[in-house]
Amino acid sequence: MSNDQVAIVGYAQSQVQRHAEQPLGELAVETSRRAIADAGLEIGQVDGFVGSAMFPTAGAHAAIDGVSMVTPEWLAQHLGAQPRYSAGYHGMGQIPGSVALAVDAILAGEADYVLMHRALHNPAGSYHGNPTFEAGGFAQWTAPQGFFGPLAMIALPYTEYLQRYGASRSTTAAVAVEARKNGARIPWSHWYERALTEEEYLAAPILADPICRYDCDIPVDGAAAFVFTSAERAVDLPNRPVYVSGYALAQPPPRRLALHWPLDDIMGAGADTVRNLWEDSGVGPTDVDLPQLYDGFSPLVYFWLEALGYCSPGEAHELVRGGGIDSDVPGALPVLSGGGALGNGRMHGIPQMLECYLQLSGRAGNRQRDATIGLASHAAPHVGGAVVYRSGV
Repeated sequence: MSNDQVAIVGYAQSQVQRHAEQPLGELAVETSRRAIADAGLEIGQVDGFVGSAMFPTAGAHAAIDGVSMVTPEWLAQHLGAQPRYSAGYHGMGQIPGSVALAVDAILAGEADYVLMHRALHNPAGSYHGNPTFEAGGFAQWTAPQGFFGPLAMIALPYTEYLQRYGASRSTTAAVAVEARKNGARIPWSHWYERALTEEEYLAAPILADPICRYDCDIPVDGAAAFVFTSAERAVDLPNRPVYVSGYALAQPPPRRLALHWPLDDIMGAGADTVRNLWEDSGVGPTDVDLPQLYDGFSPLVYFWLEALGYCSPGEAHELVRGGGIDSDVPGALPVLSGGGALGNGRMHGIPQMLECYLQLSGRAGNRQRDATIGLASHAAPHVGGAVVYRSGV
């Protein structure tokens, strides 16, 4: 529990590119230097480093620190820092998990200023290409038939949703179109000035029925960093603080099937996650005026809308079809106003967190909204997590 005792006081975001011209480690160091300077600090004052290096590579590409991934320890060393505290988060929901590490370190007195980072690499070649000739465990029953990986994992519960509630892919198109519309307005986004139309979405190839190309975020190179400190120290720094009001991390339910969780399991465990979130933060869905929902796959927006209580089970597609998430419509839920993963690139939960920080600190420029409480979710409700933020006004 934080209850506004810890705040974000600075940030930096690199360009999000299909393939960056500089090594990932260099990109992370450069971005972190800018975040520290943005907070009005010197590198030597930062005594805590947290982040996640989970999912750093694809297929047969090697996991090399500073090349295909960046750990907090590597980053601290190459910044020339001497931290008292460093920790990496290795579960799903890496961004809420990393925020929790930063908050807990400050509240426990382990560090005064904590840098949280995330650096994502898109190796050259075929993504998820893998030379493995054997499939062990549950995979032996699915992989030889081509049923493996994240696409298959989301395709089945999405199919359940479509069939159970009479939803359609043409409605889901509105999720991707909304994300790309907003991503096209953000200069660092991979999709800057490249919006998506419903026609383009519906004409896109199906990758794992009913998931199409534009239901998936695109692999990218990119880095982001945020600086955290106590509420007491935050008031002496140059930027308006954004406080962490609370967070919750999911406890995944037991698997009943080889590869995926059925829709009921996703939503049942998601309800537990959300209940913990509201209890920890002291707010509820009607208090949040800037919900930012994870969209690494577009159906996840449906799952989060329903889990968080913005609509009843089975009604998220109707909310979307009626323009309920159009960020340009007064009174709608601006759940993708920051572009999300579909509108920025595969930066995991960074776009959601960054949009909360920019809007609540008054630093969103010509995209500025009137908001005081934000929520940033990551991954799916049953395996990920979410953080509630509050403006320092």
